[in-house]
Amino acid sequence: MDHSEFEIGLEFRCGDGIFRCTDVGSRVIVAIRVDEVEVGTKHEDGAITHSTLSRAEAEAKGWFDGPPFAVAELVFDEYDLEACERA
Repeated sequence: MDHSEFEIGLEFRCGDGIFRCTDVGSRVIVAIRVDEVEVGTKHEDGAITHSTLSRAEAEAKGWFDGPPFAVAELVFDEYDLEACERA
């Protein structure tokens, strides 16, 4: 995709993930992953467990509400954009 094709809220695929554009910079795109969310939980005994939430589960829990977002925003530069396509 070209930089000019992106707008806030647009969903696109890159690699094995689906992302939602959260910001369009002059040279980069910022987005959150929306097809799944990996969650780490630290328990009282110090143990850490990991789980993956589906899109529906994450949406129901408000993970994609923002900004600010509960999930990490990722930066896509001009080289990354070549591998992106509309979802």
